[in-house]
Amino acid sequence: MYNGMLHLHSFLRWVILILLLVAVYRHFASRHQSFTAGHRKTGLFLMITADIMLLVGLYQWFTGPWGLKSIQANGFGNVMKNPGLRFFAVEHTIGMLAAIILIHMGYAYGKQNVPDERKHKRSLLYFGLALLIILISVPWPFRAVGAGRSWFPGM
Repeated sequence: MYNGMLHLHSFLRWVILILLLVAVYRHFASRHQSFTAGHRKTGLFLMITADIMLLVGLYQWFTGPWGLKSIQANGFGNVMKNPGLRFFAVEHTIGMLAAIILIHMGYAYGKQNVPDERKHKRSLLYFGLALLIILISVPWPFRAVGAGRSWFPGM
């Protein structure tokens, strides 16, 4: 079960990155145009996918070897001293939670009764910051914490 969830988590990473890139591009390209149902739907699909990713990630954090079990086995102080353990137990988790909050803020701002130009600018800001945080918080294969990991695990 854990392995399947790990593969799902890795797959959803790409879905979220694509949706974020689409959302950022659409809001940037449309910043002087009306805010359409298509903009709302892109944000909604992004938010739903991010929420599913959060649930899968929380399952992994509580049941897998890198989150809570790592803290329980090694102690929080030792986890914080080890860069690999710290990344998954703390940094990745906090970064992704912040990104999901920003995605929710970007979607919610698009529903407010404000001028369309402001909706685009705020959604672009929140989605852009979420994209930046996600790019920083993912254990990419070229990073020390992601060394030996595949670009497409399980595929």
